[in-house]
Amino acid sequence: MIIEPKIRGFICTTSHPVGCEENVRRQIAYVKKQGKTNGPKKVLVIGASAGYGLSSRIEAAFGCGAATIGVIFDKPASGKRTGTAGWYNTAAFEKCAAEEGLYAKTINGDAFSKAVKEETIALIRKDLGQVDMVVYSLAAPRRAMEDGTVYSSVLKTTGEAYTNKTIDLKTRTISDVTIEPATEEEIHNTVKVMGGEDWEDWIRALRSAGVLAQGAITLAYSYIGPQLTHPMYYDGSIGAAKQHLYETARRLTASDLDVQAYVSVNKALVTQSSAAIPIVPLYISILYKIMKKAGTHEGCIQQMERLFREKLFGSQGPVVDENQLVRMDDWEMREEIQQEVSQDWESVDTATVQSLCDIDGYWEDFYQIFGFAVPGVDYDADVEIQVDIPSISAQ
Repeated sequence: MIIEPKIRGFICTTSHPVGCEENVRRQIAYVKKQGKTNGPKKVLVIGASAGYGLSSRIEAAFGCGAATIGVIFDKPASGKRTGTAGWYNTAAFEKCAAEEGLYAKTINGDAFSKAVKEETIALIRKDLGQVDMVVYSLAAPRRAMEDGTVYSSVLKTTGEAYTNKTIDLKTRTISDVTIEPATEEEIHNTVKVMGGEDWEDWIRALRSAGVLAQGAITLAYSYIGPQLTHPMYYDGSIGAAKQHLYETARRLTASDLDVQAYVSVNKALVTQSSAAIPIVPLYISILYKIMKKAGTHEGCIQQMERLFREKLFGSQGPVVDENQLVRMDDWEMREEIQQEVSQDWESVDTATVQSLCDIDGYWEDFYQIFGFAVPGVDYDADVEIQVDIPSISAQ
């Protein structure tokens, strides 16, 4: 069938298998061009099908030569409904790994569940023995507990209502938006979903089962951003969850689990999650224009390649700040970049939005998440939407 993007709210309800594969191949080509990194050799990536999780898996495999196991929660095509982008990304990753003789297998299911943890442990024990790195890159809106309780996260400010500029990306208009504060229950629930509790559950389960190598590294991802976005992020409901994540990293490292736990604070990028947060898309579209002009803009794969090569496994060992955080947002947070962002933020309105914002770049990144707007892909061609993930179809 011929597949077109269908946008509903902050998501695209279709995805393009050929575009997704080309996206994966382009990331792999970038990593291979940078040369080998002396990093981990057996890696588990939890949340491996898109964004930073997918790029981490690509960097581990094609940058470090690692065998990888990915945990995803995606759907194959059904009838005339396309599979999810994560499904197609994972199929493409395994295909490319096989072409180079790299071990790659995937488990599809709810990473929060005990069953998926047990299935993953059994696969590690059977095929790899142990893993020496665990990447935790889960981005889920809700978490179902074993007792049936379901927690849902919210994207809200805290304390009191917050008003600032936002952008309607479709109409390219600027307006004010007021965000109501989250309740204590909503904050608690967001921490349950997006904090470090499940990360710690994974590490303890892996260590208890004997499938985590001694001195293994484990890594989770976060974002801090400038003062401008703090009410919606750093000081918001998400920020409360991320503070819990930082505390979890410190607790894991100080525990008797014999792991080194790090949180990488990454650059602001277009994701399904960030597209849904008021104020943030306007900040990103201004930031993109400024960083591209400065020649310092990075996408997911550029961030992950630099993270592995320079920050985690470089000659200096892990490079962290005073809070033990790996700062991959270092280029975004440069003083001259943020000064220009602040100036443009004050000036931006509907009349100036085209000159001050990289909205085309924002939309390009958004569409590419789902395999659209990828250079070199013929979107008028008839494509097969039924695509297998080799390690899953072989079960």
